[in-house]
Amino acid sequence: MGKQMTEMLKGTLEGVVLALLAEQPAYGYEITTRLRDHGFADIAEGTIYALLVRIEQKSLVDVEKVPSEKGPPRKVYSLNPQGRDELEEFWKSWNFLAQHIEQLNTTTNNKEN
Repeated sequence: MGKQMTEMLKGTLEGVVLALLAEQPAYGYEITTRLRDHGFADIAEGTIYALLVRIEQKSLVDVEKVPSEKGPPRKVYSLNPQGRDELEEFWKSWNFLAQHIEQLNTTTNNKEN
């Protein structure tokens, strides 16, 4: 993944993870796997675990410890009402940016042709 893509992803990854949790609760490894299933193959597990700590500290998720077949209990994250509000704001911001960036792209491409 290029540096520009990495920087863009840093700014949106929290929203992406909140969107995954809106679909269904999950634990850290599950989130990483689902991200990879959606094409985000280069994201390190450590990045996701650090993000989960941040969204938990920001009270955007509820956390339940669930027994694991192997090792310590897993922390299962589910989106709470504050997290849903944050996700809604993320989508509003994303849609605004995507629309305006696409307008710039279209304008620039038309001028080049």
